Amino acid sequence: MSLTNAGGSPAYRILAIETSCDETAAAVVADGRHIFSNRVASQIEIHRRFGGVYPEVASRQHVLAIQTVVEDALADASVAHVRELDAIAVTHGPGLAGSLLVGVNLAKGLAFASGLPLIPVNHLEGHIYSNWLYPDRSPDAEYSASEDGNGRTQRSGSASDQFPALILIVSGGHTELVLMEGHCRYRLLGATLDDAAGEAFDKVARLLELGYPGGPAIQAAAESGDAGRFHLPRPLMRPGRRTERQPDAKASSLPTVLPVRGEHRFNFSFSGLKTAVLNLMRQLEREGTEARQPQSAADIAAAFQMAVVDVLVGKTADAAAEFGVKQVCICGGVSANGLLRRSAEQHFAQIGLPLHCPPLFLCTDNAAMIGAAAYYRQFYGPARQPSPTGRGHRQDAEAVARSTPRDQPSEPSARDFLALDVYASLPLVDSMQW
Repeated sequence: MSLTNAGGSPAYRILAIETSCDETAAAVVADGRHIFSNRVASQIEIHRRFGGVYPEVASRQHVLAIQTVVEDALADASVAHVRELDAIAVTHGPGLAGSLLVGVNLAKGLAFASGLPLIPVNHLEGHIYSNWLYPDRSPDAEYSASEDGNGRTQRSGSASDQFPALILIVSGGHTELVLMEGHCRYRLLGATLDDAAGEAFDKVARLLELGYPGGPAIQAAAESGDAGRFHLPRPLMRPGRRTERQPDAKASSLPTVLPVRGEHRFNFSFSGLKTAVLNLMRQLEREGTEARQPQSAADIAAAFQMAVVDVLVGKTADAAAEFGVKQVCICGGVSANGLLRRSAEQHFAQIGLPLHCPPLFLCTDNAAMIGAAAYYRQFYGPARQPSPTGRGHRQDAEAVARSTPRDQPSEPSARDFLALDVYASLPLVDSMQW
């Protein structure tokens, strides 16, 4: 299927692979915005018995599932052969090393066999670019949307190219505030000092015996809970003026607290909050109350969820005001939390600042976001300029190959796409230097 973008040049289509944790995912994405296919094989039922992700089991399951997932993604996008595409992208960190290896090795093999460029993508950058995807596009829809002054397509509901933008990445392994000064240009403002928000959700759900994964379990229990019955701390926050509760009683009544000043102003800490829940449960047991009985567990879940949301939205709002951003994006698995989305929407609507959250199917790990990030990294990353044809990088590589004498071996380079390695703890900002 031949497609052109809004500028009339051929669409740049990328096969993306994501295996950083326990989802085996593949997608075909065009021009960093258009989702042709997005296949995800979840392992939740496999890991539920362990109460969390079992790394060795996850990597073995990726081996079993990845070929089928990639083939299905290509079929959904009406791609008969990988060579019909323009590039291959793969998550190379951060994540579980064994899981990452499965995706990276398959991507390297496909790139070697097809001659396509291989684009390594930071998993966190993928979450960021989940906000730039058009969630409502189908392969047979008219491709060109409304065009901005630079020939790029825009679609309401997705993030725009207005910078600086503030990004809150909140997931099972990461909680970070990032100032995005332009495509592929980031400044880390703050991060978690211990547990990430998603990890705290999982551990508190385990304490309350609510099940796995913890995020949906806590949210479901909190629906029937009273968040005001118990008071839990807001880590790295200070008391603030309490506003009237919004008409939506399920939303947080921000600002109840304000961020601390100094070096931890934009940092997060959820380990102490998790411990506070444990101490509360022990106190209830001493008083003769069963902490895990349905109503008490629901009230604890509601109080915990409210505390996390107060911290996340409070610090995000403070950073947005401090840096004068033009839009705010929240992404990552925890961005699927209903209370977080409602509270953020109400707060930023009051101050007139655009807020973007991906649709639920793009909040958790998926390959479409990796394909989106790969496109922007290919054309906006360091030492790269956008190609007017959308094909320039392949042509440049072929020109270099033609100019190299056959009897003169090329020097090995760390940037050679076949030298792509796995980085299990790859930070977002430092990885931009590859």
